[in-house]
Amino acid sequence: MPRASSSFPDSTLVSILMLATALSSLCGTPEADAATETASTTTEETTREQKKKSSAPAHPEYVTVKSHTTADGTTGRTAGGGLMPQQHAPHAQSGLTRDYIARQSPTESPTAMIAALPGVIYSPNDPLGTNDDQQGLSIRGLDQTEIGYLFEGVPAAPPLFLMPYTSATADTENISSVTLTQGAAEATAPLYNAVGGQLSVHMIKPRKTAGGFTDLSYGSYALNREFLRLDSGEIGHTGVTGFASFSYRNANQWRGAGDSPRYHVDSRLLREWGKGSSASLIFSFNRQRQYYLRAPTRKQWDASGTHFNYSSHYTEGDSSYYLLQENARAQTLLTAPLEFRLNRHFHLSLTPYFIYVSGYDGFGTTLDPQHSYQGNQPAGPLQAGAGPQTGLITAVATDTFKQAHSGITASLRWDAGRNSLTGGAWYSYYDYSNPSRYAAVDANGGVSNMRGYYPILTTSGDPLTSYNSHLVQQVNALFVQDRFHALSNRLTLSATFRAIMVTRTVSNQLAGARYRNGASYFSPQPQLSASYDLTPKDQIFLNGTTGFRAPSGISSYNDRFSVATGAQTRSATSDTRPEYSIGEEVGYRHTGQVNVSAALFNYNFTNRQISTTSNLNGALVTESLNGGGQTARGAQLEVGLKPWHHFSPYLSGQYIHATIDNNLKSGMDYLPTRGKKAIRTPDFSGSLGLSYDDTHLFGQFTLNYVGPTYSTFMNDERIPGFMTANLSMGYRLRQVGFARSPQIQLNLINLGQSGYLSGVNSVSANARTTQGVYGTTIAGKAPTYFVGGGFAGVVSVSTGF
Repeated sequence: MPRASSSFPDSTLVSILMLATALSSLCGTPEADAATETASTTTEETTREQKKKSSAPAHPEYVTVKSHTTADGTTGRTAGGGLMPQQHAPHAQSGLTRDYIARQSPTESPTAMIAALPGVIYSPNDPLGTNDDQQGLSIRGLDQTEIGYLFEGVPAAPPLFLMPYTSATADTENISSVTLTQGAAEATAPLYNAVGGQLSVHMIKPRKTAGGFTDLSYGSYALNREFLRLDSGEIGHTGVTGFASFSYRNANQWRGAGDSPRYHVDSRLLREWGKGSSASLIFSFNRQRQYYLRAPTRKQWDASGTHFNYSSHYTEGDSSYYLLQENARAQTLLTAPLEFRLNRHFHLSLTPYFIYVSGYDGFGTTLDPQHSYQGNQPAGPLQAGAGPQTGLITAVATDTFKQAHSGITASLRWDAGRNSLTGGAWYSYYDYSNPSRYAAVDANGGVSNMRGYYPILTTSGDPLTSYNSHLVQQVNALFVQDRFHALSNRLTLSATFRAIMVTRTVSNQLAGARYRNGASYFSPQPQLSASYDLTPKDQIFLNGTTGFRAPSGISSYNDRFSVATGAQTRSATSDTRPEYSIGEEVGYRHTGQVNVSAALFNYNFTNRQISTTSNLNGALVTESLNGGGQTARGAQLEVGLKPWHHFSPYLSGQYIHATIDNNLKSGMDYLPTRGKKAIRTPDFSGSLGLSYDDTHLFGQFTLNYVGPTYSTFMNDERIPGFMTANLSMGYRLRQVGFARSPQIQLNLINLGQSGYLSGVNSVSANARTTQGVYGTTIAGKAPTYFVGGGFAGVVSVSTGF
């Protein structure tokens, strides 16, 4: 962990509070602000101010209905049981409030929780919803590396690999709301990969009175989880409030051997003053370890089903022993979002952040002690003993990594008359080191150290490695946005232009490899949108968007060599073209007792980036494949009823027709893929939900359907459609002594399921041998799949105090 992190929060808090006090004096007291505002604001300006507030991202309704809020944050008032909060943005947007979040198993991550929203295809790999490393997510056919992830305005996904890791940023009990924007992200967001949409997670605010909340959970697969949050209330008379929480979770893996311990800390300090001014300090720490679950091909699945996995017991030479397939990850996140209302015309936003991640991924393999290679140079004899029976070294290929990601976003908004003009910038610096190591396995299957501290050495005494890479990335983005209100604020027009620059410099110290490589990307991104309020409850909107995504992973920038033969298996390339999208969307929403949202969309992509995994000398690495052009057209629908006699139903669905626009290159030939359906994109998906809450008895049922999904560009292999169902039920009391809203809750996950193919892990150009456009015979390669978790039950007892 960074050495500075131990003292940084205290000094930062002092600086924030001093700055907040100074600006509070500069901007005037809340009473003075209110008087000035009353004297100088016309009726039209007041209406416009309300319109601007309504255009902001939706927050949980319990914030404004505190008298009905339980200790876990639910209100029982959001349409669709918390699945359909009111939206006003001029584009398709969905969300979750505490009414839904609190009814889920506390082990689930935000990635798992959004599975019922329109356009979302979630591919779980375990029933408890905690395995960030092995799960799939796509929105409108675009995978999770193409979906921007923001936590309190911070781009929290690793900037190179772009997987969201949402369970690492906050515990479920500390999440106030989740907002999903389908399609391109907000042009002002600090993201450079969000061609598929934007997932935003917001943290709860500290209470103004001292207290806390605790949640104890136990369930299937020996699950045990303990959570405790303490609220300070107002600290002295400073106006500062805060909370800190700690949780521990462990459970056995649902198939195969191994467990998955997780330790997590969240904390937040907050001071608010005036109208719209605030200073906050947020700290999050997460450490977890688990074991990979083996992803089967279709043939392996048909033969073994859920029993296909890594070995539970070690025998000599067995590189598939589960203890060798270990991964661990520790993340520290620190951010200080600042909002300053300088006067009634100017608003300043600043969000500095720092994220540090370290860990390793381990994969079992075997090495020849006499004939192994370091790059293209002979490495043997290796300094490790071979097995007496096999004559080979059983080893673990350890992919170690360290990531330091810092940055700042800044914007200044000027409100004048009918116009709101915003200008801003984002700067990000990312440092990533990634040396691989090999460690020998002893006679009992043990490894001296998974972090590569005691590696296998070459004959010259150097650690044996497949790659030793270092990447530095810098992102610079500038944007300007103008919003214009007309027709008594019923019409809102918005135009945004953003220019983003990404620069990557990569070095590779492997013998025989190209030492220096990298790439620079520049992307102009205009966006236009309009919304019109037909009535106070009915809105139509349309927008035109552009999106950009740099390739994920470091593999494309490195030369690769076989550790067994020394032959070069892949050349580093500078032609890593970024993905670019142009999209159009038109929609309608109605707000009332019944909430309705519908949208039609069209997208065109060039250099469509497909994220997949490949094997590099025993280690699984992430890389991007260029899928050429793609066109996608479709429609989505969302309907939610506000509570009626304590019941609240929900319905969502999406139809999409996505096709590949060109033939894809394979060697010296081309595969005839033009017109084929896009991978990871089922034609239809949908969800049904029903919730009940009479303030004491509560429950929620959701049913999700995902249609058949292709896993190859040639459409010669796919997985069948599937349905999943989850049920939660419980009972709460209002007050029992010091316990506020104590309750017991039961979550039943994957009702009727005992394992199924839930999504595509690694894609393939063609699963079967295929004749190319020019007559070449192109061999097939089998894709692999995620295996959806079996049935699980979780019992939780919680209370506020």
